Amino acid sequence: MQRSDVSRYALALVMAGAGISHFVVPTYYERIIPRALGNERLLVEASGVVELGCAALLANRRTAKLGGWASVALLVAVFPANVQMALDGGVADASFPANSAAASWARLPLQIPLIWWAATIARSSATV
Repeated sequence: MQRSDVSRYALALVMAGAGISHFVVPTYYERIIPRALGNERLLVEASGVVELGCAALLANRRTAKLGGWASVALLVAVFPANVQMALDGGVADASFPANSAAASWARLPLQIPLIWWAATIARSSATV
């Protein structure tokens, strides 16, 4: 197995884990949806489905390029929820670090390496 395959599979696992968690603990995610968007449950479920789709695309070498770019788009699209979480000072009634204002603000820049990782996979994946 090549190093690029390991990276691709690792990101696929991250995306799959995030997607599954949207269905296991949807209320956690509903609380960080920006209020102006409304339809919290629908948005949580839709983003979970998209994350699972990204994971599936990443896991297949033939569709990894599309999966990488789809992951980039998704990570950018969900960033407002992370901002909402920080503005709210974390998620009330959640465990640490999700309930911490400092941790919520500190995690915002962590989206950058995730986006970079997905873009790197997209750029390095061959179109088949």
